[in-house]
Amino acid sequence: MKNRIAAAALSAALLLTAAPAGASPVASEISAPGPDGPLAGTLLSAEKASAPVVLIVPGSGPTDRDGNSPLGITSASYRLLAEALAQKGISAARIDKRGMFGSKGAVADANKVTIAAYAADVGAWARSLTDRTAQRCIWVAGHSEGGLVAIAAEADPHVCGLILISAMGRPFDVVLREQLAANPANAPILPDADGALDRLAKGEHVDVSAMHPALARGLFNPAVQDYLIDLIGHDPAAMLAATTKPVLIVAGTADLQIPIADAEKLKAARPDATLAVIKGMTHVLKQASGRDRAANMATYTDPSLAIDRSLVADIVRFVRANSH
Repeated sequence: MKNRIAAAALSAALLLTAAPAGASPVASEISAPGPDGPLAGTLLSAEKASAPVVLIVPGSGPTDRDGNSPLGITSASYRLLAEALAQKGISAARIDKRGMFGSKGAVADANKVTIAAYAADVGAWARSLTDRTAQRCIWVAGHSEGGLVAIAAEADPHVCGLILISAMGRPFDVVLREQLAANPANAPILPDADGALDRLAKGEHVDVSAMHPALARGLFNPAVQDYLIDLIGHDPAAMLAATTKPVLIVAGTADLQIPIADAEKLKAARPDATLAVIKGMTHVLKQASGRDRAANMATYTDPSLAIDRSLVADIVRFVRANSH
């Protein structure tokens, strides 16, 4: 949505030590083939050439490779996550979605996309990164809606496995209804929103002419309705149940957008997956200074806040344990 703002114990021998003092990850501009032009991203290479590679797939809307959005998100979560992983010996690529930012020329209309199209781009990135790094495959870390994209790309032979961070476990319309209802300020627009979601779930377009501007020009903007119809048609848990590669599911207890119930739904679909529930982690993968909504929302706009350390540790353990 272009206008919309979701553990197994391992041997101690698998824990990584910090990078040697003075070691600095190397940043490189990278590209992969897109439908009409190149996709663009940044690779932060760990010190060792043999390091595993994680591809960070962005969440919904105009979210850039750093995890920021012109809609008011300036947390730099993806950049901080990539830096933390590289310091721990895992190379990390972060990318701009087709039609946006550095990947603007990859497609004429950034709104004319589908989950399958985004998954195809993940495949293109996986092939490009394996060629560049000489790795057999790469790990795909999808954040929020990016988790659904990651699941859709799992069958690609260049994908080692999945890291689903704050990912939806239920169809988008179900999750969105909960998100809207959770904010009391949305009460006046809920009837229109529910009606719109009912129609979109049936594959029908919605007349927004009489709706509140937040719905008419935002969430249900006619330009994105085809994408919403496609998105709603995917059931993340059912899709995950059909996968076979290693899976790490990570959820934060302070996530205002994707509740723990979604992670549990994904875990039920893949009982052999590793589930990590991180106390106090918000949707932008940081720890809030307090438990109230204002403190939580403050993490969305503060790039100086560190990425959650437990998240980094969970990813490092999982990748190291499953890399052969």
